[in-house]
Amino acid sequence: MADSAEPDLLRTALYDRHLAHGGRMVEFGGYALPVQYKGIVAEHLHTRAAASLFDVSHMGQITVTGPDHATTIAALEALTPADLASLAPGEMRYTVLLNARGGIEDDLIVTRPAEGMEPDGVMHMVVNAARKHHDLAFLRSHGEADVAFDLRDDLALLALQGPEAAEILARHTDLATHLGFMQSGATRIEGVPVTLSRSGYTGEDGFELSLSAADAPTIFDLLVADDRVEPAGLGARDSLRLEAGLCLYGHDMDDTTDPVTAGLIFAIGRNRRTAGGFTGAEAVIARIADGPVRKRVGIRFEGRQPVREGSELVDAEGNVIGRVTSGTFGPTVQASIAIGYLPVAIAREGAAVTALVRGKPVSGTIVKTPFVPHRYFRKPV
Repeated sequence: MADSAEPDLLRTALYDRHLAHGGRMVEFGGYALPVQYKGIVAEHLHTRAAASLFDVSHMGQITVTGPDHATTIAALEALTPADLASLAPGEMRYTVLLNARGGIEDDLIVTRPAEGMEPDGVMHMVVNAARKHHDLAFLRSHGEADVAFDLRDDLALLALQGPEAAEILARHTDLATHLGFMQSGATRIEGVPVTLSRSGYTGEDGFELSLSAADAPTIFDLLVADDRVEPAGLGARDSLRLEAGLCLYGHDMDDTTDPVTAGLIFAIGRNRRTAGGFTGAEAVIARIADGPVRKRVGIRFEGRQPVREGSELVDAEGNVIGRVTSGTFGPTVQASIAIGYLPVAIAREGAAVTALVRGKPVSGTIVKTPFVPHRYFRKPV
């Protein structure tokens, strides 16, 4: 990310709101987006304590349309390793797009619309901003001819994250009290049609609001008028997701990384780990059988100095054994934390590891992730 006010950058429907609230705009994925308003640490801690509103309209929202539900599901299951056939109306599932080598082309969330929301055969996907045009081309070139993939540039996406998010939204819609983690439904907020989902990228309880871009400023204003809600930028979003131990595409995984090595085997349906039937299945099933060579780990370093992406990880003899893929100072844990990859034989909880930061050694310990416990709201079974 770099400071930028260049006019050729794409703008979300909330660009003017970001400026009005003092957002410091940067380039991210071709968009002008706020990296911070009052400060990254302040926004991070406010999210953990109350609720923050993030503009994530740069993400790709893709509508998948087939002639019927069975055809659409079959097409998507040929493209992803998730068990999507078991999705009930209104349920969401995290998964990945894979290439023939089993490498991750992108990670994404697939949603089956709630009953009555969409015609039979319609599904929805949310993909990463920097990959959305790549993903669209990939899906269209690898998908079935009778299933259409459409990027919805007419939609905006807001994320309200934090322990008070449900109570805040419940003032405007009863649906907020009925959804559990990874569930979605249709509602109206002040007369505005909204698709509301409950998940999040911060580790906190939270909601996403998908709505017409034209209506986004109205809902943004409504939510930030609540004293408990502050707008937050990309900086806090990144430090929050790292404390939550969540991957960022292009950093902690890419098209050379398989989901087993990345610690994302949960994104592969249990029955599909042997049955296959998806792009890259042969490579992934072999990786499951043989086990990964490298493993994604969490590392907590001594001191407060951030150990950034790209820093080499070395053993006691100074041999390079891995590298950091994401790193920052965690405001909640008050420590320098990172995600990186190490050989499986070394990647065990409690093991010591050293990072080189500008040539100087920084001692760390491999720890279990997440660094901060998740606080997603799960309905009692």
